[in-house]
Amino acid sequence: MDRRGFLKVISGGAAVAIAPSLITETLFAEDGRLYKAYNKVALVDSEGKPLKASALQKETNYIFAYPFAGTPVLLVDLGEATQKDVKLKDEKGQEYIFKGGVGKNGSIVAVSAICQHNLTHPNKEESFFSYVKKGQKCTASKTGGVFVCSSHMSVYDPKAGSKVIAGPAPQPLANIILEIDKDDNLYAAGVLGSDKFHDYFKAFKREFKKSFGQWRKAKEEVKDRTEVSLLKDYTKDIIVY
Repeated sequence: MDRRGFLKVISGGAAVAIAPSLITETLFAEDGRLYKAYNKVALVDSEGKPLKASALQKETNYIFAYPFAGTPVLLVDLGEATQKDVKLKDEKGQEYIFKGGVGKNGSIVAVSAICQHNLTHPNKEESFFSYVKKGQKCTASKTGGVFVCSSHMSVYDPKAGSKVIAGPAPQPLANIILEIDKDDNLYAAGVLGSDKFHDYFKAFKREFKKSFGQWRKAKEEVKDRTEVSLLKDYTKDIIVY
């Protein structure tokens, strides 16, 4: 298990390290961590084989569904270590801590690919939301190395817990907590930070009905495994202004 994936929980007055997948409820810990447990799910490729952390292409957008069938997640190996123990706040002022990326270099992150401003997200037709490589300039960022929503130019720093660094978004992206086993296999274990899932499901009923046949299927929790694809293969058009 990659120990960077551990959270510290206050128990009996002492801090105890525990794997996120062993937490079974929403956690408002005394040390500031806001965490919601979901099913521990294996990340697999198109052939159903376990996805290896070391096999990820650097600075490449991958996408998978978690924690629900209709909630997209972007997975990126940033190519360099993230910051550690970053203190963040959601729009209500609730504090929590981003422990850092996972993997050998502490460079792998995953975020809920739902913009915190206006719920823009990738779909099969287009994606206005994506990771922009370092050195790739766009209207919202002159340096790249960030998550960008080209709908209203919100910019998030993945090396600092995906906090907002530009644009109208009111809070950081929700981070998907990852775990890595001794065989280098990747798992999703829960959600860190405040999400917009309730508003998202309410706003896009028509889209889910078209994609899933009935919108309630989009709200089903992912179990056991979830397939990971390249974003460029998942959507017809990645749009970055």
